[in-house]
Amino acid sequence: MSQEVEKLQKLIDTHDNIVFFGGAGVSTESGIPDFRSQDGLYHQKYDYPPETILSHTFFMRKTEEFYKFYRDKMLCDTAKPNAAHLKLAELEKAGKLKAVITQNIDNLHQMAGSQKVYELHGSVYRNYCTKCGKFYDFAYIKASQGVPRCSCGGVIKPDVVLYEEGLDNECIQGAVRAISHAEVLIIGGTSLAVYPAAGLIDYFRGDALVVINKSATARDVHADLLITEPIGEVFSQIVVR
Repeated sequence: MSQEVEKLQKLIDTHDNIVFFGGAGVSTESGIPDFRSQDGLYHQKYDYPPETILSHTFFMRKTEEFYKFYRDKMLCDTAKPNAAHLKLAELEKAGKLKAVITQNIDNLHQMAGSQKVYELHGSVYRNYCTKCGKFYDFAYIKASQGVPRCSCGGVIKPDVVLYEEGLDNECIQGAVRAISHAEVLIIGGTSLAVYPAAGLIDYFRGDALVVINKSATARDVHADLLITEPIGEVFSQIVVR
């Protein structure tokens, strides 16, 4: 165990109000591609850039094209929770961790057993009819062809926050409440480049800010503890007591 991980262990041992704020790097170790790394979606070739395809305007105007990309690249049902997801769920069960705030839409935290999860950007496991609001699950969208439609005839939309769309107010309020009351805030697997999500960090007033990320982030200079190792490797060494 490195000196940094030992310090993290001590923080976890001595605090009972910990909040975790995570991004794509938490899921890449489960085999889900991120957007901004060298092998991420932004560096792959499509007829349109991913950020254009994943926009509200594109969904409304070229819905079938949107769903081609969405099924191909966003619906990954083979991924399993990794050491980070599992340890966070364990910490919550032990009463140490009060909330997980995630920018990911893959449901892996819940699969690992986490109960209090704020999904800032929604989830691919929830889908709703734009006309009547009826719920449809992951399997329905995965198995559908072309533009998935509701029994009422309406177009079904994933409950994910697309570009040009705002975050859910209730979710933001819950995340702000958790961060502002936290004694320790652990930021993991995120470049903190996506706003407004990254701006939620500003509400932290606790004892220790921990940043775990392989590459540099904008908050490194403010971190009380900085760990530049893969997040799964870090959490696999943590003991929950």
